[in-house]
Amino acid sequence: MKKIIALFIIVLSLGTVKVKADEGMWLVQLIGDKTYADMVKRGLKLSKEQLYSMNKSSIKDAIVIFGGGCTGEIVSKEGLIFTNHHCGYDAIASSSSVDHNYLKDGFWAKTKKEEIPCPGLSVQFLVKIEDVTDAVNAKLKDIKPADYTSKLPGILNEMSGPVAGEPSMESRVASFFKGNQFLKFTYERFKDIRMVGAPPESIGKFGGDTDNWEWPRHTGDFSIFRVYMGADGKASDYKADNVPYVPKHFLPVSIKGLNDGDYAMIYGYPGGTNRYETSYGVKLKIDIENPSLVNLRDARLKCMMAEMVKDPAIKLQLASSYAGIANYWKFFDGETKQLLKHNVIAQKEKEEAAFVTWAKGKAEYDNLFTEVDKVVSAWRPYAKGRVYLNEGIMGSPLMSFASSLKALDAAWSNANAKPEDLSKAVATASASFDRFIKGENVASDKNILAIVLKMFNKDIDATQQPSAFYNMLKTNYGELDKDETFQKFAKEVFEKTALLSKDNFMALLSKPDTAALHKDLAFKTAKIFADNFNNNFSKYFTEYTGNSFALANKYLKGVLEMKKGQAIYPDANFTMRVSYGNVKSYVPRDAVKYKEICTLNGVMEKYKPGDYEFDIPAKLLDLINKKDYGQYIDKKANDVVVSFITTNDITGGNSGSPVLNAKGELIGLAFDGNYEALSHKIAFDGELNRTICLDVRYLLFVVDKLGGASNIINELQLMKM
Repeated sequence: MKKIIALFIIVLSLGTVKVKADEGMWLVQLIGDKTYADMVKRGLKLSKEQLYSMNKSSIKDAIVIFGGGCTGEIVSKEGLIFTNHHCGYDAIASSSSVDHNYLKDGFWAKTKKEEIPCPGLSVQFLVKIEDVTDAVNAKLKDIKPADYTSKLPGILNEMSGPVAGEPSMESRVASFFKGNQFLKFTYERFKDIRMVGAPPESIGKFGGDTDNWEWPRHTGDFSIFRVYMGADGKASDYKADNVPYVPKHFLPVSIKGLNDGDYAMIYGYPGGTNRYETSYGVKLKIDIENPSLVNLRDARLKCMMAEMVKDPAIKLQLASSYAGIANYWKFFDGETKQLLKHNVIAQKEKEEAAFVTWAKGKAEYDNLFTEVDKVVSAWRPYAKGRVYLNEGIMGSPLMSFASSLKALDAAWSNANAKPEDLSKAVATASASFDRFIKGENVASDKNILAIVLKMFNKDIDATQQPSAFYNMLKTNYGELDKDETFQKFAKEVFEKTALLSKDNFMALLSKPDTAALHKDLAFKTAKIFADNFNNNFSKYFTEYTGNSFALANKYLKGVLEMKKGQAIYPDANFTMRVSYGNVKSYVPRDAVKYKEICTLNGVMEKYKPGDYEFDIPAKLLDLINKKDYGQYIDKKANDVVVSFITTNDITGGNSGSPVLNAKGELIGLAFDGNYEALSHKIAFDGELNRTICLDVRYLLFVVDKLGGASNIINELQLMKM
């Protein structure tokens, strides 16, 4: 294992790139000479040190983890951050009220005093990276690979955490190549983040779910924040007298325009891919996992939307949750279709056959895929039930919260529990209640619970259901093929539970009485389904994940050996990466060619007054009609370019990532992928893959002309020539 890591570093330094054109989310600190040479050949004008340096200012110092799952970039010497609208969505919604609805109307701070603090929001800057493979391997030495999935998280957590003597510093150890390499990343976290600007939702989400993952795209997907620090220059919690952060590096902003074929580079924190998945895993995803998830999310979204259209306050309350559920509802539907369309299973089988040929005579890899087949086949009968538990039953916010109280139940049931442990369990439950109740909409949740209970009964094998529960429903509420049966039960759950009232819940917490908790109908229902899986089927999942990881670890070890001398990138895992490619048009199907840009003319073609997804603000309509575009007009198009596409390799987590030109200047913000290549988490398509990017000129046009926030424009370093 240690030799493999040494080999990997040599490969990145000396190897010849053999991956498909533009494929790869590369660890920026290990860009090899020939990979760098290829970047230069494609148009890059920067040195390696300008791309990444631990000791000097470089582009990496302008890139931040924004919140818990997005990327942002510093664009001024005063800590101004650009990111996507959907990344700032929760902060915008949380800052809004019915009277000051920043989601609907937008928000622009004309002075720093008007910027709105965002409690709970933070950004993280990468400080340093260390290879800790030997240290992790030493702790894994006496552990069987099949037990890695149960033991490894604890080991990595022990090696992660706060940095001694540096209260704002924290480290996280990440696994690469299925446990064949481990790197420790140290970050500095800043917690005083303030909202500076956001377009109206009719711009920031223009096209809604209809246009999600689609090209052409006309969404102004951006929001603007600022990071603050203490007067002493250190990270600080919010204080009124904090000052704007002074960055080591910020990105200049280009309004020079772009052309088909221009170099494009994207930095960011891609969340997760599984490019080394086997054909057996892909088949499980296509046959069971994705369709189940899509069906369940579809049902939940319909329940939420039915209430959101009734009341602006409900829409505001559910907006962030709805957007998150909807985003990956469409993704997983599209992923399945593209995996089938591009025959990815056959691609994987071809790769596996090549591996088997290479591995002949190497006893370590004998029957590797036969074992993979056995492991996946053993889990396959139970896979659907797990999805229906997590995405279905626990897709009800009330059920999810009720299930979280099992930790409180365990603490109360422990005769040896210390007083401080009991106090901690109560405090955790109380904090969880506050988060839950803020977003809880009883009407939609009640309907969600009724629907998912029926779907579980209808779609999951009877031998895997909590039969006593469904027998009780049939006896007391009606036939199991009727909606009314489940609606009656759900109504009773919501009427009788103590988990929807602050007073009732605090009264419950005031007495460590497991009997009262167990009698609560919401807790009782959630516990029945959780216990049904945990007591009867979780052992199969544990075996599946453990054995799958052990086999994947071995497979990737072999892949690294087999591809010695070639550049090979690890799966995305929310660590800093860079990808490079070009602005590029494409042909999605016969007789159709998509241009590389979309303009305001396309916004007008889609515009539908009063429509939920395709309305636009009156002021934007006026600007378009007057062609009041100022310095943001693209002279070649004679219009404002709203978005463009590149061939870059990205995935979730890259939302908000800066798109840079050959000189490292900001030309756009990555925010989506195209439907024709939604297989990208599993298999990159070198022909059809495109990243959809907001053109920074549209961002500036909206800020300046629609928002009137020239103060923001004046803060930027604009590159015009």
